Amino acid sequence: MRAADWLLAVALLPLASLAFNQDICNAKPKDLALEPRCIFRSPESDDLDTEASTTRGEPVPESTNPRVWELSKANSRFALSLYKQLVVSKTAESNIFMSPISVSTAFAMTKLGACNETLRQIMEVFQFDTIKEKTSDQVHFFFAKLNCRLYRKKGATSELVSANRLFGDKSLVFNETYQNISETVYGAKLLPLNFKVDPNKARTTINNWIANKTENRIQDTLPEGALDSTTVLVLVNTIYFKGQWKNKFNNDNVFQEDFHVSTSRTCPVSMMYQENRFRYKYFPEDQVQVLEMPYRGDDITMVIILPSKGVALSQVEAILDLDKLNHWFRNMQETSVTVQVPRFRLDDSFALKKELQAMGLTHLFSPDQASLPGMLEDGSDGLFISDAYHKAFLEVNEEGSEAAASTAVVAIGRSLNLDRQVFLANRPFLLVIRESTINTLLFTGRVADPCGQ
Repeated sequence: MRAADWLLAVALLPLASLAFNQDICNAKPKDLALEPRCIFRSPESDDLDTEASTTRGEPVPESTNPRVWELSKANSRFALSLYKQLVVSKTAESNIFMSPISVSTAFAMTKLGACNETLRQIMEVFQFDTIKEKTSDQVHFFFAKLNCRLYRKKGATSELVSANRLFGDKSLVFNETYQNISETVYGAKLLPLNFKVDPNKARTTINNWIANKTENRIQDTLPEGALDSTTVLVLVNTIYFKGQWKNKFNNDNVFQEDFHVSTSRTCPVSMMYQENRFRYKYFPEDQVQVLEMPYRGDDITMVIILPSKGVALSQVEAILDLDKLNHWFRNMQETSVTVQVPRFRLDDSFALKKELQAMGLTHLFSPDQASLPGMLEDGSDGLFISDAYHKAFLEVNEEGSEAAASTAVVAIGRSLNLDRQVFLANRPFLLVIRESTINTLLFTGRVADPCGQ
């Protein structure tokens, strides 16, 4: 069978347990042999791009590697670009929810085997080329450091953990360097499966692994028919978050309120209520209220961006970029706020191929142009990504939030107090769940239709 007839699947998912050993979290670049088959060197330039240069003056957070800080910003820029691309493909009344860090991690693992124009496009689309370090191999080292920073957060009241795994066809010999870097950086060990004989059983095995890592919140990430006897490899990243509000809502204060889905449609929702001190600000020039509610531990927070009454959510989405988001984050101030937010659940799933192609990731999905020679031991160059899937889940209630997501990438061969601010989320709004100390966007989305929950 020619390499062009093979199939590669990559699955990502936020909700899991990342087990980096102590060495990777304390290592220096020279301590690790991160030498993938191909290396991309960014053009020498002081101005990587306009948005990146405008944030250069920001101080690096305490105890943070500057390159890890830049990778976090790169992931955030990609997150907002992907979100805006999804907006184009969905109706105004559709909910959106995803884990951009999950998508970035899956394709960073894919990048390990990429060369030529395919590698360059991955670097650009995922904004990895905005990191000051010029070579693509170092991105993996900084991803390891970022993961160490993010996924050590676990306690009795909150949990943010991630896990990675490679599922390879047992008949093939995978490149040892590719496997070693995957395991060292991403904790992704290779498990052989028999795709050729029973691809459906292999699909069930992978989906069950994902479900287990997300406490059964994410089911059937790889849909029926996603794998067949030509499958070569499935890369899986999982990430899971469950947190309790630092300031819980009292369930005795939940009441029924109309939610204005649009100018012509309303529905009753269970509205949660509390009065407390939060970071908050109204930005009249952007016509938005921005509220940040921390989970216990303070470093993971939910930010809700609520358009002013009479302002369409699409107007806010149109101006959304990392500069704007950082401006809002920096200028919020702690103040007394009357908060009214609905209980809601978001379940979202979509194929990523079309959106990523529109963002410039074209060669990876082309049987004629993809270059992924670093994945197999013989260095054959016939693999390409045939599709990518993402599934995500979020539930918000009085206690806190639970969120999960998965991405699969399939590759084949070739009461009003006047002294308080009022935040009444009775109309569509945007949300971000982030690690606030380095502003890593873990989950992003919009609540446009919480009806029927």
